[in-house]
Amino acid sequence: MTIETNKTLEKSEKSENNQTNELLMEAHGLYAIYEGLEGANNVVALRGLNLKMKKGEFVAIVGTSGAGKSTLLRILGGLQKPSAGSIRFSGKDISRMSEEALVPIRRSTIGFIFQEGNLLPELSAFDNVVRTLRYSNVGFSEARERAKKILKRLGMESRMHDLPHRLSGGEQQRVAIARALSNNPSLILADEPTGNIDAKNTEQVMQLFKELHKELNIAFLIVTHSQHVASFADRSVELSDGMIIGQHDAGSDIYSLEESRSIIISENGNLTLPPELLGVFDTYGFNWDFTFDVNDDGPRIIGKPSLRYHEKCPVCKEPLNGDKFFCSACGAKLN
Repeated sequence: MTIETNKTLEKSEKSENNQTNELLMEAHGLYAIYEGLEGANNVVALRGLNLKMKKGEFVAIVGTSGAGKSTLLRILGGLQKPSAGSIRFSGKDISRMSEEALVPIRRSTIGFIFQEGNLLPELSAFDNVVRTLRYSNVGFSEARERAKKILKRLGMESRMHDLPHRLSGGEQQRVAIARALSNNPSLILADEPTGNIDAKNTEQVMQLFKELHKELNIAFLIVTHSQHVASFADRSVELSDGMIIGQHDAGSDIYSLEESRSIIISENGNLTLPPELLGVFDTYGFNWDFTFDVNDDGPRIIGKPSLRYHEKCPVCKEPLNGDKFFCSACGAKLN
């Protein structure tokens, strides 16, 4: 487990400018507060959340139900106003734009994929995609050609004239993906895109996302409760109780995320710990060993449990028990 600052050290002003130019989206200090019903306390869904996303990046927001994932997705996509904070998308502050100003941005630069697919049941797969393009003022002939092309690319050529109820869950999601990609967006936002399909179709859909991300250089932001789905992303961000508690690089072991977690220290020095670490730090904080390192990525504080919390004695290899300050088998001091 590593702990790193939210703000990395830049080698020069030139590299800092290049990083800024690569940014697609930047959210700062996002709060989402819902008024409680019938005198109940207000619900705080997001708590001062900061997030940056580069052009062409594949990011997964992972967390349990109620963590604030869907609220974050709606706010980033301009479907909901934050209670506080700002969002810059392609250099424009969209957090306070009017609905009239947001509509063309959503239609031309952002594609949405929802868990249910949200296909129009009375229209075929082909017509669902055509209708989306027509809403964006694409001409009828061009809309038909683009719909055929994208559905063929997604392996739906033989099923494009079927109604949604005749398609499998995986096929319906492919149509939803086609609809989201039809306007050549720079960002795809997907809310639990594999939540209603089985394991086989989940694997196929996520592999398809990876292929499209690499082939078209489109940024993907997926919210999911599944660590396996998150493992397909370039970077996974953990969300808990409306706060980002850490992130993981691509290739992390999805069964041992605590070993790859980078816990983020905010620019004002606040540290938010994952739930499973809170009790350990509160009770045994003095038994953790910390080292400090500075490299090209910035300062890093590396924290590891002391040897006294290992399962076996490092000297005689016997299982440890008791208070773990001394090995009960050989008497070795654990420090």
